[in-house]
Amino acid sequence: MFDAVIIGAGAAGMSCALVLGSGLQKPFAKGKKVALFAHQKTSHLQTALFNNVLGLKPGTTGESILESGKTQLKTLYPAIEQIENEKVLNVSKSNNNFTITTNKNTYTSKIVVIAVGYTNLFTIEGLTKYIEAHPRAATEKNRIWLKNTDHLVEENLYVAGTLAGWRSQFAIASGSGAHVATDILTLWNNGKHTKVHDKVNEA
Repeated sequence: MFDAVIIGAGAAGMSCALVLGSGLQKPFAKGKKVALFAHQKTSHLQTALFNNVLGLKPGTTGESILESGKTQLKTLYPAIEQIENEKVLNVSKSNNNFTITTNKNTYTSKIVVIAVGYTNLFTIEGLTKYIEAHPRAATEKNRIWLKNTDHLVEENLYVAGTLAGWRSQFAIASGSGAHVATDILTLWNNGKHTKVHDKVNEA
């Protein structure tokens, strides 16, 4: 049983995992079990090139970010379990918990975050009932979103990034993932608004 599972390890999913990972040090989050499904084969970052993102060296490729992100998460926040080489096929809910079925295994979680791409190739069964035409993409591109209110699809089911209805921009997707992570931390903190900042130690 996981407390939270993130499906997708692109900009939104990885940002969500990093913020949750940094929050696990908080007393209210200690002992929480979190997993990230890092099946990145269809991520739009695979072919991306970044020159206009604050903090990234011009010429940085999305492919390099996908790899460095996994390393960053593993190094800084090893409590986040990274599940690779498994594709999520189905997400269903019963008794207030979610069952996540992949091509290899079955998992259970109290919270699920969907952070995969917004193409009409979306194939996760159990979630298709939430699909609508993307509100911020050109109609001819046939992009989709999971209908939500402030990232919440239904109780304890979140969506982040382009699939949440945001435009396909790296900084926007990353911020969306961080937003969802702070919402989850706030939930774990009994509704007290929560964020996590790292600071330079002053002498």
